[in-house]
Amino acid sequence: MSLNETASAERIHIGFFGKRNAGKSSLVNAVTNQEMSVVSPVKGTTTDTVRKAMELLPLGPVVIIDTPGIDDEGLLGEKRVAAANRVLHSCDIAVLCVECGAGALDDYEQQLTALFEKRGIPYVTALTKCDTAPQGSGTCGAVAPKVPDPCGAVVVTSAATGAGIEELKEALGACLKDRPERTILADIVKPGEAVVLVVPIDASAPKGRLILPQQLVLRELLDIGAMALVTKETELEQTLALMKEPPALVVTDSQVFHFVKNVVPDEVPLTSFSILMARYKGFLEPAVEGALLIDQLPDGAKILIAEGCTHHRQCEDIGTVKLPKLLKKFTGKEFRLEWSSGRSYPEDLDTFDLVLHCGGCMLNEREMQYRMRAALDAGVPFTNYGIAIAHMNGILRRSVAMLPL
Repeated sequence: MSLNETASAERIHIGFFGKRNAGKSSLVNAVTNQEMSVVSPVKGTTTDTVRKAMELLPLGPVVIIDTPGIDDEGLLGEKRVAAANRVLHSCDIAVLCVECGAGALDDYEQQLTALFEKRGIPYVTALTKCDTAPQGSGTCGAVAPKVPDPCGAVVVTSAATGAGIEELKEALGACLKDRPERTILADIVKPGEAVVLVVPIDASAPKGRLILPQQLVLRELLDIGAMALVTKETELEQTLALMKEPPALVVTDSQVFHFVKNVVPDEVPLTSFSILMARYKGFLEPAVEGALLIDQLPDGAKILIAEGCTHHRQCEDIGTVKLPKLLKKFTGKEFRLEWSSGRSYPEDLDTFDLVLHCGGCMLNEREMQYRMRAALDAGVPFTNYGIAIAHMNGILRRSVAMLPL
């Protein structure tokens, strides 16, 4: 990802749902103005979830998601339906596609609206194929299905003629008009203050670029008019010595917490990119509580180490090598460890004693909120790498002191 490209996790995710042959893929192609999905009159043409990152006014950077029909049949159909349901974990807005003239919403469509409402997902109902609706009027008027409340707008559309496409985009934009703006550290750093960012460069550091949390923090500091000094941990002591005044904050990669905590004076606030991401994604408080419970895990406890991305494992990979070593050193116990990566987050978490998640920089806020809630609903503590590492280095209290919980 280039520095000028908006990451998927920072885009608004819009999912298109409905029955087979409801016109989802045609509508997606019309909204994106490109052949994103294959379309045909045959039911079930879309067999896999299709994603496309793009700019969509008035929303800005988005990810458009086309899903298989919710009424797909057979064993393979069940898997496709399950995949469509998983899309809801990350959806910020949903579009319910209903064919014009179909009458009242059927059981499948009512199940979808119930899921949207249960998960608090704002949605728009798109009445599709209005150009082929009965009465030849070119609109769905009298044949529009009865859409239950509460819901968002109902927009009459035709992918073939372009009718209603702009209205649909405007309706999608209205869904998030009251969405609060998130901040990483703009409320704790003032304009003109200096912040030191500690960025290790080792075998796991992506060549030629900064990882997303580092980019986000750096950009927000620039936006608020603060001064950012970026250094490696090996040059941190020299960097601090060159400063006429102590920095307002030091933000470090969690993997070098053990080194940085001994270099940064106690009176200088210190935290990590991972801890800031937990706050940014909205799960800092439960993650702190989860980390504190590591001490109480019994010998043989089962821990899920989950990552939101898939990447080539390095010899000193944090999830599979460094964290297991640190857990054993800190507790003196042997744990049963399991790993997940990408979108393969387990549905059933009841058998685990702790979920230890990465910072979630490649997952959007809704996906991370879902993963956290799924663990807590199963009675399983949930934390992330940076907060757990801070706790096991004895500086958790210090590393969250400047952040309101």
